[in-house]
Amino acid sequence: MTRKVTTKGQVTIPKEVRDRMGLTPGSRVVFDVVGDGQVALRKADAPDGRADQPTSRFAKLRGSATAGLSTDEIMALTRGID
Repeated sequence: MTRKVTTKGQVTIPKEVRDRMGLTPGSRVVFDVVGDGQVALRKADAPDGRADQPTSRFAKLRGSATAGLSTDEIMALTRGID
């Protein structure tokens, strides 16, 4: 992925990368110089700047079920029982 640097030295992080890393507006990132002209980007979740592992693509879906059904009601729905 290639991106253009603005006159202010800014670069837009591609959506695919933001999603994979779990970056949202206000997220903090850390830039690490890792080799000959290479820089690694990581999410800085902890106050001390340590980066956690990239967020699972399923993590944002955790706890989002809002149907309010009991386990028995869900099982009845999946089995087609009225």
